Amino acid sequence: MKRVFLSGICLFFIFSGFAQNSSSQYRLMVAGFYNLENFFDTINDPLKFDDDFTPNGSYHYNSKIYNDKLERLSDVLSQIGTDVTPDGLAFWGTAEVENIDVLLDLVTMPKIADRNYKPIIYSGGDARGINCAFLYNPKYFKPVYSTSIPVDLKKAVKDGKPTRDILWVRGILTGIDTIDIFVGHWPSRRGGETLTTPMRNYVAGIIKNYADSIRAFNKGAKILVMGDLNDNPTDESIIKYLGATGKKEAMTSDKFFNPFIEFYKKGYGTLAHNDAWGLFDQIILSNGWMNQEQKGWFFQKAQIFKKDFMIQQSGKYKGYPKRTWNFSEYNYGYSDHFPTYIQLLQKIQ
Repeated sequence: MKRVFLSGICLFFIFSGFAQNSSSQYRLMVAGFYNLENFFDTINDPLKFDDDFTPNGSYHYNSKIYNDKLERLSDVLSQIGTDVTPDGLAFWGTAEVENIDVLLDLVTMPKIADRNYKPIIYSGGDARGINCAFLYNPKYFKPVYSTSIPVDLKKAVKDGKPTRDILWVRGILTGIDTIDIFVGHWPSRRGGETLTTPMRNYVAGIIKNYADSIRAFNKGAKILVMGDLNDNPTDESIIKYLGATGKKEAMTSDKFFNPFIEFYKKGYGTLAHNDAWGLFDQIILSNGWMNQEQKGWFFQKAQIFKKDFMIQQSGKYKGYPKRTWNFSEYNYGYSDHFPTYIQLLQKIQ
């Protein structure tokens, strides 16, 4: 395996012989999702319930803490995928972000500034003011359309409260593929898993309807559903309402493939609660990504990104992701979620 310049603009790793007895070569890129856990600025927004994350709030959230969080998040982001490509994440989705200002501060941090990430974010319906966002390296991705899809939970449950919008981004990947990405932060389990299940089922159904509309015009459409889904890969929102499977042989044009089903069945997770692992942070792919003989980009593998420095080493939450906060005390952590990512390949000979 060696590094080369391709087309004079993008730096990729070249894989020789991806399949046994093959002399083919492939370009590689990495895409991911990372919940940034309460990524607020320090300024009080009178229209949102963000008071806790201000200098006078319960977390005493000041510039020193904010700058430390920027440094820590950029440290993680600078390393995801760099074992296989020096550019790291070509594009990625995120959640729990207050506004574009915090993202602009993040992408200019020294460890990732040379990637020139561009953010896409809209202000949605969440009462605290947290949103989903999408960031991309212009060397790899060119956006052509984006919108925020509101979610009215009163259509799912009688007392449904405002929640995060779904972010939809369409773009061109390395001038080859048109792709659609849906970034979500589905309704939480607060109040109990059973009572809140209909809300996540409803959000999954919204995304499925949009995806089906796209696939009605192109059965081979390349769609990614990524986010903090607040459900595990085997829950009904993902299996039944989104239509995802963990078996490639079961794929059809109206199905999604979820590589994280196998991770979850083997006991791996991205967050922990009451000493049990959940895998809420997922990247799910439409059928268009599965053909390894196509000219465009296709799915190779999925990973959970977890390094020792991101893990709590002591105390009640030992072994958990090293979270930003331990109740109202700053924990000098990163996020209460581990990021996930996928590797994509494109055949060049």
